[in-house]
Order: sequence, then structure tokens, then C-alpha cells
Amino acid sequence: MIDDTDFTGRKVLVVGGSSGIGNGIAQAFRARGAEVHVWGTRASASDYDPADGSDLAGLGYSCVDVGNPDAIEAADLPFDSLDVLIMCQGTVVYRRGEFEREGWDRVMAVNLDSLMHISRKFRAQLSQANGSIVIVSSISGLKANIGNPAYAASKAGAISLTKTLGQAFAADGIRVNGLAPGLVDTKLTKVTTQNAERLQGALAQIPQRRMGTPKDMAGAAIFLASPLASYVTGHTLIVDGGLSL
Repeated sequence: MIDDTDFTGRKVLVVGGSSGIGNGIAQAFRARGAEVHVWGTRASASDYDPADGSDLAGLGYSCVDVGNPDAIEAADLPFDSLDVLIMCQGTVVYRRGEFEREGWDRVMAVNLDSLMHISRKFRAQLSQANGSIVIVSSISGLKANIGNPAYAASKAGAISLTKTLGQAFAADGIRVNGLAPGLVDTKLTKVTTQNAERLQGALAQIPQRRMGTPKDMAGAAIFLASPLASYVTGHTLIVDGGLSL
């Protein structure tokens, strides 16, 4: 029996794969036989603390500031071929910092602009492999986000870009899809998850009455990158336990 989620021999790059959702996705692909490389923000893999949700065992690692287009362009290709590109990079500025130019520019550069620059960089390799791109956005891209205009706008842009690249890259044999997480316990959501009152209020809005996990997101990413989704293009799968209903 053929296992469509077996990625043995496949090459996978997870941008933002050093912690949180991206790290869960990276390890899920590795567990299914893939050779996985991640891009992160710290100088080396040893700079990450497993207590913070970082498991880089068995993964290749490069430090790339994806908020800088020149750094993306200069980054070495991790493999001589590429089958799957997962883009899970993301940042947020709290305390209304995104209403200021510096905060807005940084969030948009990391969360949206880099998606296009990285897609361009790996387009040729992915085309040669009839590969797949998965863009991780957020349900914040589907509604207003109190206090974080850049985060919401960047994620809305990511969902739109998924559609447009899905159309544009299809002729190259590349499928482009996305997933939009709801509330997942990561370092970006600690403002909610480490505040008992906020967390209780948030869980009350989720029909499944629990937060999502990186493993939940990994399952969706594996599906979208696999032959099981061979006729799915330009779609963003909402993975939020019903929060956006």
C-alpha cells in the first residue's frame, strides 16, 4: 500500500522552522523521511533553547534575516534540489508599535514581503521537482486584529498572495497553498497564553475548547504538500478549531 505522506528522499526547507509552528512542521516532515533544513534568526542552532519549543535535532540550519531582501538573495541554497518550501516566518510588535513606521515596516517586511522574495529565489528548483509551497498565514488575515494592524494586513496579504502565486506558478508545475492557524501556543502568543484571564476568554471562543498545537498545523502542512492534495492550488486551509466560525 502506497503511503502518500511518506517524504523519504524529498528535500524540504522550512523558513521560520526554528521554533513554534514551523519547528513542529519541520520535525513532522523529518519523521516522514524527508531531509529538512530550516532558516532561523539566531547565529547557530545551538543558540536555541529546547525549553522554548525548539527541537533542531536532525535538521540543517542557516541564519537568514528574511526581513532583509539582500540577505534572502545572498543565502546559500540548502540543497541541490527542493521538493517542498514551507514559509512560516512571522513577527509581531505589541503595545501599539505597529501603528508607528518602524513597527509597521518590520512586520510587513518579515510577514509579507519575504514571502515573495523567497518564492522567487526557489521557483526554479521547485519547478524542476514539480514541488509545493505552503504559506502559513493566520486567521488574523480574515478579520480585524485589535492593536496589530501590520500583523493583520500582512496575513491578509499572505492569503491573497497564496491565490496569486497558486495561479502564476501552476504552469511551472508548482502547487502553492497555505494554512491559516488560529490560537496556537507559541512565543508570539504568550501575551494571551500566559495570561489566565485572556486565555480563558480566548478558549471560550473556540468551539473545540482548546488551543491548537504545532502538531495540528503540521498535519495540515503534510496534507497540502503531499499527493493527497495534488489537485489543490491557491487555497488557504483554516486550522483553528472553529474560532473563525
